[in-house]
Amino acid sequence: MTLAILCSGQGWQNPDMFALTGEAPEASELFACATKFLGGIDLRHYVRTKTNEAIHRNRAGQILCTTQALAVAAVLKEVMPERIIVAGYSVGEVAAWGVAGLFGMTDALELVARRSEAMDAASRPGDGLLFIRGLSRSDIDRLCERYDAAVAIVNPGDAYVLGGGCAALQATAREAALMNATKVIDLPVEVASHTKRLVRAAMEFRSSLRQVPARSSPYANVRVLSGIDGSPVTRIDVGLDKLAAQISQTVQWESCLHGCMEAGATAFLKLGPGRALSKMVQAAYPDVPTRSLDDFKNFKGHARG
Repeated sequence: MTLAILCSGQGWQNPDMFALTGEAPEASELFACATKFLGGIDLRHYVRTKTNEAIHRNRAGQILCTTQALAVAAVLKEVMPERIIVAGYSVGEVAAWGVAGLFGMTDALELVARRSEAMDAASRPGDGLLFIRGLSRSDIDRLCERYDAAVAIVNPGDAYVLGGGCAALQATAREAALMNATKVIDLPVEVASHTKRLVRAAMEFRSSLRQVPARSSPYANVRVLSGIDGSPVTRIDVGLDKLAAQISQTVQWESCLHGCMEAGATAFLKLGPGRALSKMVQAAYPDVPTRSLDDFKNFKGHARG
């Protein structure tokens, strides 16, 4: 069996996201480490008591989702199959490096805190992301050119995430609806991730990456993919360059999923809150078993419902 592990980006945070991992002893060090990045508040308490707006703020969202992915990986470490492929969606790529052993897990959390701070500092008020499904890439490119938006993420099945300022995204959304896009949704993200608006943040994050030790290679029989092209990380220096660059460059998530299949993935497991990534896999590769953490009631494999 070759398992493809998908680490989610922000956007699906919820009060129950730590229901499985919150009491796991294997994850206790991670939760203790993450607490210092959210004002000394325990993350498990944070998601249950803070407003929906608070848990979807950029910095909080990145820290919450990264902690979740790393916590699950810590719990499942001893039962993972021999061969693993790891890919991360947006900030999930930092978590993927932690899961693959390229970063220590607490180092990965430290990096995510620095990443989010750099992005917040470089962002403009009103920046955000817009999801559009059902238009061709040429139509999407024309919309972006017309309204000064940019393609942030390419998903399978003519699905795109666009980044830009508030006015640009609102105008794009209105016209996409008139063009009969099948879905147009404002995403609960307050930065224009993966666009040129964040070039300064990408440069600053590259400097942060130089200050944190990275292994020369992943764990044995583990492959980690780069988000901006879906290719495997074979040279750490190049991989780190790409990891920083994806803050201001388009994430080719469709290519990442294709890279998982090319590497022989026979099943997918999505870590982190929500089921969006697993639904993408199910639509693109319906014959490959695909599950999300949220499908399970416990770590013994009992599914919900």
